[in-house]
Amino acid sequence: MIPDTGDEAAAAADERAGGAKRRRRRRKGRGRKKVTQEEILASRFVREWAFPDAVPEDEEVASGMKGSGRVVFEFHSHSNCSDGFLSPGEVVERAHRNGVKVLALTDHDTMAGIAEATEAARKFNIRIIPGVEISAVYSPREESEAEEPVHILAYYGGCGPAQFEELEDLLATIRDGRYLRAKKMLLKLSKLKMPLKWEHVAKIAGNGVAPGRLHVARAMVEAGYVENLKQAFSRYLYDGGPAYATGREPFAEAVVQLICRTGGVAALAHPWALKNPDAVIRSLKASGLHAMEVYRSDGKLAGLSDLADTYKLVKLGGSDYHGRSGQVESDLGSVDLPVLAVYEFLKVARPIWCSAIKEILSIFAEEPSALNIEKMVRFGILSNLKGCSTMSSSKDVFDLCLSSWLTSEEREAAEFEAIRVRLSQTIISGREFQMTVVSG
Repeated sequence: MIPDTGDEAAAAADERAGGAKRRRRRRKGRGRKKVTQEEILASRFVREWAFPDAVPEDEEVASGMKGSGRVVFEFHSHSNCSDGFLSPGEVVERAHRNGVKVLALTDHDTMAGIAEATEAARKFNIRIIPGVEISAVYSPREESEAEEPVHILAYYGGCGPAQFEELEDLLATIRDGRYLRAKKMLLKLSKLKMPLKWEHVAKIAGNGVAPGRLHVARAMVEAGYVENLKQAFSRYLYDGGPAYATGREPFAEAVVQLICRTGGVAALAHPWALKNPDAVIRSLKASGLHAMEVYRSDGKLAGLSDLADTYKLVKLGGSDYHGRSGQVESDLGSVDLPVLAVYEFLKVARPIWCSAIKEILSIFAEEPSALNIEKMVRFGILSNLKGCSTMSSSKDVFDLCLSSWLTSEEREAAEFEAIRVRLSQTIISGREFQMTVVSG
């Protein structure tokens, strides 16, 4: 029987398509970088920290390093607690939609949004790194070098800063300076024939939010002086621009030292914007800088990567997401950080955070009061509480803090056992402390 020519053509087409698919798979396989044993071990380390209750096998770890299964970290994001457009909860929700599993909320000069972000993150099983982006200034020793603004990212463990009051005093001073700075900008704009009302800028910033350049830029757009935010910055508000002004920013070296002193990891934000990155990085490294941004959504910046190698700094990166509707910006989770970079960060951060937790819990052991518990959970309800719980035992509170903030391996450290023994017979002083949490 002679086959139908249509069937022959279809069969031939199927064969060609199948051959093409096989060739594409072979080419894809040749182009795909083989996962090394080092990357597998690094990924396991990262996952054990990000998901302490679910550790996959080696094969799952290896396959989860690429594509949708990888652990996506977002190290740089903003909410409307500073100059972002979305609430902290909305930032978390968008991060979840984008596949982010670990989110650092790093608002400018405030940690006011951390508690809301932490609560929202429980719904999506996202881990929050309490953070803040601190405004500072680098003042060079050489007269030939110009002073320039510098932003330092601070990353803390789940308990937050070990000495929160000291950090908050600095942040409050900077925020007060932001009001002064914004008024200076309006004065300069007025001289440039672009008057703006202070009430307009304050309304854009929102109740209790210290106004920044972005809020002034939005007012300029709404007043019709510029077409968009990019134009406002490129023409008037850029560093050293005709409407640029400074506030009460501390020296960058002092900021790095404070972050280290309060149990945080200090990272230099967007160093590509600096006029003299080498001098700044050298000075900040001497003050204790741990890391710097090297990766962006468009890839790794080779020159900055080399500087990070020179000064032995961890290489990080984040989207610097603000939620600018209709504006071009990198989205949450868009920076493809290598697993080895995240591993290096956690290898540096975890001992620092453990020391901060030890300091915080040691203070609680000295005075196990309801007031000190409230200080310990200021950045959100402990992550593993279910249902309703009323506790009067200091040891119960201690164990809940450890299980929320540390991995099982970290909790077994001798110094934590010593604190636990001290608390085993104590009762929380003051009014009875109640933590009520909706199961989820």
